[in-house]
Amino acid sequence: MAIVSSGSGRPSSGQPGAERLLGARLVDAAEPEVTELGQPDSFQADGLPADSLRPRRLQEYIGQSELRQVLGIAVEATRSRGEALDHVLLYGPPGLGKTTMALVLAEELGVRCRITSAPALERPRDIVGLLVNLQPRELLFIDEIHRLNRVAEELLYPAMEDFRLDLTVGKGTTARSRSLPIAPFTLVGATTRAGSLSSPLRDRFGLIQRLEFYGLDDLQAIVLRAAGLLDLDLESGAALEVARRCRGTPRIANRLLRRVRDVAAVGGHGRINAALVDQALSLHRVDGLGLDAHDRRLLSLMLEGYGGGPVGLETLAAGLGEDPVTLEAVVEPFLLQQGLLQRTPRGRVLTDAGRAHLGRAA
Repeated sequence: MAIVSSGSGRPSSGQPGAERLLGARLVDAAEPEVTELGQPDSFQADGLPADSLRPRRLQEYIGQSELRQVLGIAVEATRSRGEALDHVLLYGPPGLGKTTMALVLAEELGVRCRITSAPALERPRDIVGLLVNLQPRELLFIDEIHRLNRVAEELLYPAMEDFRLDLTVGKGTTARSRSLPIAPFTLVGATTRAGSLSSPLRDRFGLIQRLEFYGLDDLQAIVLRAAGLLDLDLESGAALEVARRCRGTPRIANRLLRRVRDVAAVGGHGRINAALVDQALSLHRVDGLGLDAHDRRLLSLMLEGYGGGPVGLETLAAGLGEDPVTLEAVVEPFLLQQGLLQRTPRGRVLTDAGRAHLGRAA
């Protein structure tokens, strides 16, 4: 199975009339390079080397048991019928494995996965170039699909439902409509903001699944698996310590594990225990709950500057020198989930748990 990185390709010669309908200058760039998964010297679409920590098969995918069960049944049924898998929408917080699941689905189906993102599809010919190049039953993965512009979204409607492109050729009185058939394919969309998708687009997905935050047991297993791939001698207690501090997110767990690996390598430690993990992550100012310096700075400002609140978002943003949208979308969600912060009609309020955590951190 191969992965094609983001970008549009030239119309396939197998589609009659594609060049005539779409024009010779469909794209400005050359066809993106195709790399093969599993080759010892290959690089994957996210820039990681071949020893990437991503699982390749559903049986290797840890956690998200309901999601794996639903998609496993869909994949098995699709393979038995020899059809393209129904379109899949994956949504949830970042770092939980939406892109990884798309690659796993392609591997299970034995087809290629073409990867792009919605901001890269600025012009109609970008999405058209991708769709006409698709082979039967291939996967097209669009990240941050809620950011698709209106024209690209309109082009996807007939492509998703009837596997055809409705194109307008010419301008003014000479304009005429043409339909171009495309191969049956599977669109896998990923988004962190499912509510921002338009209803017509969302309703065209046959499988809509949410990815949840991971539990400690699953995260510990993910860290131990990653340690094995990175050739690290990691104790079970050390893996648990990393799992506690990664905010329920595998991407953060893998990032923290790499920082621990750096400290262990420089310090000449062969075996990594919980004490070494604590030392390494404390160096990076990640505390036992997973809060970083920026999180604690927000809580400290609320406690020391405003007596714990209530205080408005704009006031906090000004005090921290941050954008209010960044605070609301990036910093606050985890603090709210941990019960350290509350949103009230009068503003943000520091909870008793938040005060206690600041005391422990001090």
